[in-house]
Amino acid sequence: MTDAVTLTDMHVKLREARPEDFDIIRDLLTRCGLTTGSVTSEGCTYWIADLDGVPGGCIGLEHGPGVSLIRSTAVVPEARNQGLGRALVTSALTQASLLGNRAVYLFSEEAGDYWRRFDFVPSTPDEIIAAMPAAPQVVSGLTKGWIHAEQAWKRTLVGDGAA
Repeated sequence: MTDAVTLTDMHVKLREARPEDFDIIRDLLTRCGLTTGSVTSEGCTYWIADLDGVPGGCIGLEHGPGVSLIRSTAVVPEARNQGLGRALVTSALTQASLLGNRAVYLFSEEAGDYWRRFDFVPSTPDEIIAAMPAAPQVVSGLTKGWIHAEQAWKRTLVGDGAA
């Protein structure tokens, strides 16, 4: 890719990841400095953004009972700040809404301002643990001891039934 080529000049395709795509997802996460230890297809849906047929970003959605957890959101440095991340997040939120989820959670230490753009508000790790105790990222955080040091975020999708 040359400096003169921009994302708007490229063909962007979002696709749901298949089991054979998980090496690509791990590579994207590694290139973006993110961990890959709890990346799994079990109980999760991932999407990959292809730029002219080359993987440029990904996002995951862990599924729980009536809630989901966004994880592994990554866009390669050369494709950032051009809307690719927004497309990935919108795809995950749309899927969560179609599943009838009442809320979507995530952990993010450094990107709070980014997630506020999507109507996420601060939450607590304990709320996520209670809502999704078997989610791979929650299990990893509890096992490795990092979960209570993380900033948790929540976006409500469906009201609690109150009119």
